[in-house]
Formats: sequence, structure tokens, C-alpha cells
Amino acid sequence: MVKQVRAQVTRDTIVDGAAQVFGRRGYGLASIADIAQAAGVTKGALYFHFPSKDELARAVIDEQHRRTMEAAGAVIAEGRPGLETMVLLSAVLARQLLTDPVVQAGIRLTTDVASLDDPVTGPYRDWLRTAEQLFRQGVDEGDLRADLDAAMLSRVVVASYTGVQLVSETFSHRADLLQRVRELWIVLLPGILASDRSETLGHLLELVR
Repeated sequence: MVKQVRAQVTRDTIVDGAAQVFGRRGYGLASIADIAQAAGVTKGALYFHFPSKDELARAVIDEQHRRTMEAAGAVIAEGRPGLETMVLLSAVLARQLLTDPVVQAGIRLTTDVASLDDPVTGPYRDWLRTAEQLFRQGVDEGDLRADLDAAMLSRVVVASYTGVQLVSETFSHRADLLQRVRELWIVLLPGILASDRSETLGHLLELVR
């Protein structure tokens, strides 16, 4: 049991160190030597837990996705209306991208699809599924237009959010991310809100601060 705990601590330490390096340098420029140094372990210890850089990158993505979905689950558990929950989730993820190095690295690795032998699609599928469920709930609750296709809207929003955070990272290292996410909703919401729910626009936008 003690050995298992120690092994897990070492593994977590390596993942944290890898996140620092991947987040700063990306997959292609990150080296095993840099990651081992950041984690404070030998290369032998690193290879014992992760035989390749690809497997290490996937471990960072898995941990990032676990953290973001855990945060999403907590928001969904509050029982807010579907559309309000979706807008709030966009702000929660943005704040994680601003403060959590593992989330920053995992998102960077997920979007850097050309670097991995087998592109990662699981996180995108989970977010598409979550968004579709919340948008369908928004239609049922009368907050969204009844003629909207929830699956199509989820594809548009997830892809748009991905682009927004990538451009924010490029121009400001995400310093303006919350404002850019807010602008995304400023553009989208008037076109998807039910005609009798326009008064909720201000409240929804206040969730992204």
C-alpha cells in the first residue's frame, strides 16, 4: 500500500512537471529531460511511469479533462436552467485556463492535434455531449428558440470557444480570455434566445466576468 501511494505521488508529480513544460513549450519542443527536471525526478523514474512522451502528454490531457469535467459537474449540480448553466460553464473553464497549469497544458495539447500519433477526441466529444444536453434543456425551458437544433448549436459553440481561447492565447497569453468569451456570447445570444426572453441577456452576460 505504501509503495502504491508513493508511486501515485511520483506519477502526479511527473504529470505536474510535464504540464509546466508542455504548457510553456508545446508538445514538439518539450523534451523528456526538461520534464524530468521540472518534476524533480530522474529520466529513469519518468520512463518507468511513462514509456513515451506521447503517453505522458495523454496523461496530462486526462488529468486536465478530469479537472474540467469535475468543475462542470459541480456547476451542473446547482440545478440552474440549461442556458444559464452553459454560459456559466464557459466562464468556469476560462478561469481554469487562467489559473491552472495542468488545464492550460491539457488544452494546448488537445488543440495541437498534429503532434500526437493519435489525435485526442474524447474531451471534445464530452463537451459536445454536455453542451447539446444543456441546449436541449434550454429549448425545453423556453429560453432558447424552439426551432434550434441543439446538436448543431453545440458544435458551433464548442468550436467557437476553442477558437476564441486559441486566439486569446496567441495575442495576450489569455489575459483577455474572459472578455473574449463574453464577446462570443454577446454575438451569439441575441440570435438564439427565444423572442420573449431577450430581457435575460444582461443577466447571462454578467455570468462571464
